[in-house]
Amino acid sequence: MKILFACGGTAGHINPAIAVASYIRERHTDAKILFAGNPKGMEAKLVPAAGFEFVPIDIKGFQRQLSWFNIKYNLSAIKCLALSGGRCRKIIQDFGPDVMVGTGGYVSGPLLRKGHQMGIKTLTHESNAFPGVTTKLLAKYCDKVLLSVEEAKKYLPSREYVITGNPVREEIIFADHKKAREKLQVGDRVCIVSFGGSLGARRINEAVAGLMAWEQRKGGIYHIHATGAYEKQRFPLQLQKAGVNYKNNPNLDIREYISDMPDCLAAADLVISRSGAITLSELEASGTASILIPSPNVAENHQYHNAMVLAHHDAAVVIEEKDLTPKLMLETVEKLCQDPATLKRLGKNAQQMAIIDANQRIYKEIIDLI
Repeated sequence: MKILFACGGTAGHINPAIAVASYIRERHTDAKILFAGNPKGMEAKLVPAAGFEFVPIDIKGFQRQLSWFNIKYNLSAIKCLALSGGRCRKIIQDFGPDVMVGTGGYVSGPLLRKGHQMGIKTLTHESNAFPGVTTKLLAKYCDKVLLSVEEAKKYLPSREYVITGNPVREEIIFADHKKAREKLQVGDRVCIVSFGGSLGARRINEAVAGLMAWEQRKGGIYHIHATGAYEKQRFPLQLQKAGVNYKNNPNLDIREYISDMPDCLAAADLVISRSGAITLSELEASGTASILIPSPNVAENHQYHNAMVLAHHDAAVVIEEKDLTPKLMLETVEKLCQDPATLKRLGKNAQQMAIIDANQRIYKEIIDLI
């Protein structure tokens, strides 16, 4: 059994592919699995680190904002796309896959299109509620199109789709609330977890600094916050400006990155975060109430559409970044903290949305094509 995965661009496209490939490898130790992606993208590091073979292909996404830099970049992207056909064909011929799997991102488009032309079975998975351009194009060609949520169907051509959810780490699914709170030494305090992504989000950090000033006055709240790489130096200055005593504060756990997310989500009464597809699937799996602040700097504003799926199921509170202020953040958190029943309802509704067997569902659809 030979499977060729095509993914790239962001961790939200790469990690689901790695999760599914790992699931297959556990059940078919003799399976040959190959990843293709951009040699300068995140996939070039993440895929080999997960123990999978990786072959490079130079394909770039297009920049949609008009500037001289982006015009120059897009001309380069057009050149890469024009030359990609021969490279795609060579990768496919050399490996000889039984099936090709795409998980979104600009890399998967040309590869799966070429695979279809060569008579290879193809399957693509869309993690977001608002499908990307690549998925919209591949929906016309792929043998199977898998979606994370039902709501994505209305943006795609009329055909049969399979709802599988997004792959979620088992550590998230099976994390224990009581044990996690004991491990993090939360005690009986309200536990808030906040983060804006691996690089950080300035607007979220500014709002969280103001929130921590209120928490310091109120007491009884334990707050874990990830600043992100770009904001780790600036955030302490924001706390100082807000009058927060953050050094050796037993109620604050401030980090650059949250590496123990399963424990943090299990312990949390409330999460404040962006609304990337995988983050939301993890919030659903852990049954955690959340305040979602969609990033406005993503393709087709897909994080907003992701967040609104939870909002429409009464499973999260959504604040658009254009409306976000420290005052609004404080008012929203204070209202939720004073109403445990609402926190519990949001978390319960989120958990009812969870699809915790996504790996198994995707695996079945792949095997059915072979």
